[in-house]
This record gives sequence, C-alpha cells and structure tokens, in this order.
Amino acid sequence: MGELFADKALQLMILNATWQTLYMVALSLAIALAIGLPLGVLLVVTAPDHILARPSFNSVLSAIINAGRSIPFVILLFLIMPLTRLLVGVSIGTKGAIVPLAVAAIPFVARVVETSLKEVEAGVIEAAQAMGASPAQIITKVLLPEAWPALLLGFTLTAINLVGYSAMAGVIGGGGLGDVAVRYGFQRFRDDVLLETVIILIILVQVIQSGGNWLARRAAKDQRRLNA
Repeated sequence: MGELFADKALQLMILNATWQTLYMVALSLAIALAIGLPLGVLLVVTAPDHILARPSFNSVLSAIINAGRSIPFVILLFLIMPLTRLLVGVSIGTKGAIVPLAVAAIPFVARVVETSLKEVEAGVIEAAQAMGASPAQIITKVLLPEAWPALLLGFTLTAINLVGYSAMAGVIGGGGLGDVAVRYGFQRFRDDVLLETVIILIILVQVIQSGGNWLARRAAKDQRRLNA
C-alpha cells in the first residue's frame, strides 16, 4: 500500500512538473518574442542598403547577439544568477528558471526573425517605398506580414528549444520535468521515472511542432489568398 501511495504521489508530482514546464516555456517564450522580435527587425532594417541603413549600429548589435548565442545554456544558468535573483527574488525553482530561459532565447529569436525577414523579396519593399510608405509602414505592413509563415516556424523552433532548455534547468533545481528527472530519476536510480519524463518531453515537442506547422500552413494559405 505504501509503495502504491508513493507511486500515486510521484505521478501527481510528474503531472505538476509538466504544467511547470509548460508555464516556464510559455512565459519565457513570450518575453523572448517581445524583445527578440524588435531586435531581429533592427538587424534587417539597419543593414547596409536597407530602409534604415546604419552599418556601424548593425555590426555592434550583430556582435552582441552573437555573443549571447555563444554562451552554453548550462553556463548561462550560473552566470546570470545575480540578475535572476534581482529580477524575481530567487535563483532556483520555476520562477528562477524563467529569466535564463528568456535570456537564452532572445538572441535565437532575433536571428530567426532576421532570417525570415531577409526572405522577403526586395521588389516588394521597393514597391512600397515607391508608393511613399514610411519605414514603420514597410516594417508593419510589408516585412512582417510577408514573412509571417516563416516567423511562425521559427517561433515554433524556439519553443522546442526552450522545452529542452527547461529540462536542463533541472540540474540546478529549476523545476519542471527536468527537476523531477534529476531528483527522482537519476539521483534515486529510478529508470522508470527517467523514461516517463523523456516520453512526456517527446510528446510536448511533437505537439508544439505539429501545432506550429499547422499555423504556418494556414498563414501561408491566407497569404496566398490575399495576394491572389
């Protein structure tokens, strides 16, 4: 009976950890998009020969983003612990993991946005300029709408990366499925717990990827209909 109760308690813990993982991924993704999207736009429009060409600014911003992407996530967890503690009051647990997750995702989102926007044909931008559109109008009514399907796929990839990062945050007690895998699977030699957490993570990734693909296909279909 005691073992049965322990297993039920563990299942409830895994269920709660799944919700914690979803919460961490959703909130950190929202923060990363709010900051990374404008940075990605700036990377594109300030490039040489673009609508707001600022080569020096572009080079500095690109170098900063590259530096952010170069730091391994496990090192980043420890590196920004003082900042995490300053912002949310703790450096461990679910709240403590959100800050490094967002910080890690921001430069990734910026590059995803840059790549997507660069796929927009130059002729479309030139046509908008010829019609007297301002830089802000070109960004909001040409670049972002034209690149929207590709952006959705990029954001989906970001969310999947965050699922993996959230599991890695379990190494420092970051909460979620990674924390359960480390404390109750690895440290207590429970292979069944490790396997269960891995299966749940795989399912989460599959659901996110399928949902993102569906949204991107729908956005592309709507875009073709509007352009027809």
